Amino acid sequence: MRVGFIGIGVMGWPMASNIVKGGHDLVVFDLARDAMARFQGEVGGQAADSIAELAACEVAVAMLPTSKHVRQALTEAEGGAFLKGVQPGLIVIDMSSSEPGDTRALGPILAERGAVLIDAPVSGARPRAITGTLALMIGGDDEAAIAKATPILQCMGDRLFRTGPLGSGHAMKCLNNYVAATGLAAACEALLIGQRFGLDPEVMADILNVSTGKNFATENLLKQHIISGSFSAGFTLGLMTKDVTIAADLGEQMKLDAPLSRLVRERFTYARDKVGAGRDNSACILAWDEDLG
Repeated sequence: MRVGFIGIGVMGWPMASNIVKGGHDLVVFDLARDAMARFQGEVGGQAADSIAELAACEVAVAMLPTSKHVRQALTEAEGGAFLKGVQPGLIVIDMSSSEPGDTRALGPILAERGAVLIDAPVSGARPRAITGTLALMIGGDDEAAIAKATPILQCMGDRLFRTGPLGSGHAMKCLNNYVAATGLAAACEALLIGQRFGLDPEVMADILNVSTGKNFATENLLKQHIISGSFSAGFTLGLMTKDVTIAADLGEQMKLDAPLSRLVRERFTYARDKVGAGRDNSACILAWDEDLG
């Protein structure tokens, strides 16, 4: 299939690369023109001169920071060039970490032009994006469109989960990241408390990882990025804060009292504001290492 890909950043580059490796005809678009040129030279595919070129594809994938960026790209950029150029039958896949409500609102806008929107956010970070082994959470209302898009999705992930109607994939993604963030916050607090008591952080990590406290953060972040001080896990603190905020807001929209989600939202918002949205999410511990006196 001819596939368009919007956003070739940290995650988008390897994901788009795997579509090329899958034998599909790819055209990429990114605001960073030099990135498009490098992608075409190093990976293949075609660099688009205008986002309108992607509207003529069979499938268009968006991998952008927020749902606001997705809506801007698809409906506002270049005077709405993408939306104006949509060919009936186009399948649009939003693989970003978007807000579920925004996704449900965007669907009818694209449908008016004859396009079908699917949400398929990912989990697994850059290492699994490179190997094409991401977990994908797929939401949508058109089963035929999902079936047609599946070969493209399989280029990027090896665990595909059908989550329900449009927006459900994005709901699942923010809830997954909320659980991950909660584990990270607990691991960081435990590490800080243990260090002050005199425990060796390396030993703490080893014990946690063979005990009931084991989670993604203890296995993949503590030694590699937090204790080492590298803080280079590949996912920014700003994006983590965005996801936990979406999850906490979703709980409130569902009229559920979920105090832990609100606390995690508060803790990561504080960390983001103190150490910077552009820092790696593992750097949250720097904001929380405070002396109460």
